Amino acid sequence: MFQPSPWRADFPAIAALQRQHQTYLDSAATTQKPQALLDALSHYYGHGAANVHRAQHLPGALATQAFEASRDKVAAWLNASGNGQIVFTHGATSALNLLAYGLEHRFEAGEEIAVSALEHHANLLPWQQLAQRRGLKLMILPLAENGQIDLDAALQMIGPRTRVLAVSQLSNVLGTWQPLQPLLDHARAQGALTVVDGAQGIVHGRHDVSQLGCDFYVFSSHKLYGPDGLGVLYGRNEALALLRHWQFGGEMVQLAGYQESSFRPAPLGFEAGTPAIASVIGLGATLDYLASLDANAVIAHETALHQHLLRGLGDREDLRVLAAPQAALASFVVDGVHNADLSHLLTEQGIAVRAGHHCAMPLVNSLGLDGAIRVSLALYNDSDDLQRFFDALDQALELLR
Repeated sequence: MFQPSPWRADFPAIAALQRQHQTYLDSAATTQKPQALLDALSHYYGHGAANVHRAQHLPGALATQAFEASRDKVAAWLNASGNGQIVFTHGATSALNLLAYGLEHRFEAGEEIAVSALEHHANLLPWQQLAQRRGLKLMILPLAENGQIDLDAALQMIGPRTRVLAVSQLSNVLGTWQPLQPLLDHARAQGALTVVDGAQGIVHGRHDVSQLGCDFYVFSSHKLYGPDGLGVLYGRNEALALLRHWQFGGEMVQLAGYQESSFRPAPLGFEAGTPAIASVIGLGATLDYLASLDANAVIAHETALHQHLLRGLGDREDLRVLAAPQAALASFVVDGVHNADLSHLLTEQGIAVRAGHHCAMPLVNSLGLDGAIRVSLALYNDSDDLQRFFDALDQALELLR
């Protein structure tokens, strides 16, 4: 058996959950938070909160300095070419809706948007609704049996009428990395804009948006061990310049008049109103913490834990893991057992997993299912967590059978 997580003690909630006899295995939904984040939030609120970019007083200047320092840290984390490419939103969902509305003016009836069959609702519904508003064709890229986008089929479907390709980096249901590079390269050659939903992928390893070459990349802070209510939209300068403003108010305006106004470019032009100041500062502190870790050690730990999970699931009779998970999670069903019943019995034993369609209802339904159990892991989990899960799973299955 491998060593316990050396980072477990950095997350106070894990010890608190243990005292409540809870084992947390739902990090794909949201992660627990490191002490570094808690300290940053306490410092901001305890030493003088202030609005950013507007006030000339010292608290406002300090808040603005910390806020913009976090923008620098996000840009560095993604290897963006500048902090002007980083827009703060209220979440990945908000960022994707910003793109769907901000790009709407570029479409003509009959043109196409391509998404994959495995998308989270956040990267499906904004494009679906845009297609309905503008008379566009929504192309659904099919999956291969291993849970990845069928590359050959996808390359045939993405053509000169494709205006946007929007795909997830890592499936939140199947745990499969997607073949981004050939998809992005082909879509770009067809003249399409490219959007990557990195909400799951951002958590596992470092990802270089400059190397990917995507036009836009989005993720949620709360899945990357950061605070909730905050998302990040990265965009190439040329791509951001194509967006029309979609929310209006303070901060994003250059000149305001009663009849006409002009607006700032990105990033501030897309950050109307008071932003999530504490959360942005907290995300910067979280990235500092993550940058201090041995990235290779984190990947090795997560990989070993994931393999242990897959082996254990594979040992259970009548249990089927969906697709071929590659990173940090696994979704499964058990013959003759409803996922809601199994989840209930696991919950009663203090095991926190997710059941249902995981905000990817079309995908789950296409698999002939109404839901599945999902176990998802993070750097603070260890083999003891999995042993408690397996023991609870066996007891639950014995009752249900």
